Amino acid sequence: MTLRLGVNIDHVATLRNARGGTWPDVVQAARAAVEGGADGITIHLREDRRHIRDADLPAIKAAVSVPINLEMAATEEMRNIALGYRPHAACIVPEKRTEVTTEGGLDVASQVETLRPLVGALSAAGMRVSMFIDPDSAQVAASAAVGAQAVELHTGRYCEVFGAARAVELRRLQTAAKAVADAGLECHAGHGLAYDTVGAVAAIPQLIELNIGHFIMGAALFEGLPGAVAKMKALMAAARAGQSGR
Repeated sequence: MTLRLGVNIDHVATLRNARGGTWPDVVQAARAAVEGGADGITIHLREDRRHIRDADLPAIKAAVSVPINLEMAATEEMRNIALGYRPHAACIVPEKRTEVTTEGGLDVASQVETLRPLVGALSAAGMRVSMFIDPDSAQVAASAAVGAQAVELHTGRYCEVFGAARAVELRRLQTAAKAVADAGLECHAGHGLAYDTVGAVAAIPQLIELNIGHFIMGAALFEGLPGAVAKMKALMAAARAGQSGR
């Protein structure tokens, strides 16, 4: 099964906003990512608008033909924006004003009754809705219960540890991915993945999509954005080919 790559361009907007102007251009970044082989563009419209801005949404949508994945908090404001914007996909993520980046998965299990109507509204508008969760069976089951069509497994912990601890985290991801597939949901993964960590995750057979942003944007400073995307895609393809050849 082909493994898709969604490229998150939030950090281009972060750099733009540091000066408060229009450069670097997130639209140009989206086009460059697609040129390099991105299968989709991921953007996170945060409550504090620290990177992607409201005006970026229609501009990016008009600029590329690949699917757009809107990461969003489970708030009424973001629900209304998503319903007006109508991206291909919406990923519900936890959000704290004090965090530098998303620190962990959404606790879906404690919010089933709150999340179910949100997921229903987004799905009825034609969006594929995913839950960004830690690799935990209870969160997988809760994601199915709220009506999500997909789950994105948080790979941050896997990328942060080493040796035996990383092997443990990989097993957690593998077990969770199987649970997601068994529940009839699409399995995605992302957060913190880099050239040296993507292979083992990409080899998990149930995975359909990876979403990667920060590392690709950093690599793009030295390799160019199309080249960094192409290299990540090649590493993913090699890992998937190795897995299928076992």
